[in-house]
Parts: sequence; structure tokens; C-alpha cells
Amino acid sequence: MLLDHRGEERWSARDLQRLMGYERWDRFDDVIQRAQQTITASGLDPLDHFRGAIRSMPGGRWGKQTVADYRLTRFGAYHVALAGDGRKPEVAAAKTYFAVKTREAEATQQSTTDVSSPEGILALAERYVEAARELVATKQELAVAAPKAGKWDAFCNSDGLIDMGCAAKALTKLTGGLGRTKFMEMLRREDIRFLQVQNPRLPYESHIQSGRAEVKLVQAGYQWVEQTFFTPKGLDWLANKLGNTALPAA
Repeated sequence: MLLDHRGEERWSARDLQRLMGYERWDRFDDVIQRAQQTITASGLDPLDHFRGAIRSMPGGRWGKQTVADYRLTRFGAYHVALAGDGRKPEVAAAKTYFAVKTREAEATQQSTTDVSSPEGILALAERYVEAARELVATKQELAVAAPKAGKWDAFCNSDGLIDMGCAAKALTKLTGGLGRTKFMEMLRREDIRFLQVQNPRLPYESHIQSGRAEVKLVQAGYQWVEQTFFTPKGLDWLANKLGNTALPAA
């Protein structure tokens, strides 16, 4: 979080991307676009809360590269959190944070409420009740997301994804101990249809769109090839498909 020349909060979208658990900028940019659409639909101008910017980051040919960024107001950052994937514990935590900060700001602005009258006391109580309900809702999202996020941790790589070999090990009790090749053959069965028959590395598009799989380029010797990975949600889906919702075989 930064302060602008007027001392007002400004959030870098690139910082929020990391804090909200998004690995890829293009996916996080989709979240930003949804947040802008919500603000537009409410009759406000998104340019008041989303300013285009550039940022220098490590990478590129000379060790630094210039990338696109946004400078967000707290209101804009809050809407980005609301538009994020609620299954991510980082997103649920961001929603809680911005809900608290927004209510704190409102309380400061409305601190002159006349509590000497029944109407003033009622208005103050209603604001506290509204804040409490919002915080309870976001904490419930966090509680739901956290167990799912950690369920397959032992099999995830540094990106939080699970390759086919690790997925086979994770589900060994359900599959009878299939190795990677046999496991991938199972995923091409008609009643599962996870991998494409014509290209064993690629899942059907529906699984990508549903957040059950990701396809990445990985280095194999001197070549780069596309490789399919399960997300934790995808491995949950497969475990359910195989008829068991128990914890993975560690």
C-alpha cells in the first residue's frame, strides 16, 4: 500500500495479485476487469478507483522489465477482493481485511452521529450489525477454503499444482496402486474423460475452465512440452468421482 500526493491510500494491483494467491497476471487481470464492471454497474466511474500504471520488476533480458499495473483506491481494491475466487484462503483473508478497513473508515467519518437520541443509537447499532455480518460471512469463507487448500499439500509443487505421478500416489488407495502410465490411461476412460485421447498430456477444456486442471510448459531435456497438472480442486473432483471423499493417502 502506498500514499499518493494527497496522503490517500493507493494499492498496487501487482502487490494484490501476490497477496491474493494468483500466480498469473492474466488471470488476476480478469478479476480486475470484473471488479471494474461491478463498479460501472453501480453508476460509478471505475477510473476514479483504477488508474493504469507501469512497474519495474525483476526479469527480462537486462534483469529488469516494465510491466502493466494499476493503482487502486481502497474501494477499488475491496471490489477486486470481492471479485476474486472465494475458494482461495488468500482471497477470503483479503475480503476480511478490506471489510474491516472500510468499516473503520465509515466509523471515523460517521463518528459525529448523535447518540443522544434513540434514532442516533439505532443508526449506530445498525452499522455495527452490518459490519459484524459481513465479517462473519468472510470468516466463514476462509474456514471453508482452508481445509481444502491444505488437503493435498504433501503432493503439491511450489505452484500449488499436482503432477500426474504425484496424483497417482495421492490416490493409490482408491486406484489400487496404479503407476503414472496406468493412472493416465484411467483418466482417459469414458466415465472420467479428464485427459484427451489424442493428446494424453492435455485435459478437456471444461476441466481447465472449472479450475480442476492447468496446462504448463515444462522443460524435458532440451525441449519444452505441455504438461497437465491437477489443481487441489481437480484432485478433490477425481476422488469424488472414484467414490471416496476421505483424506488422501499420505
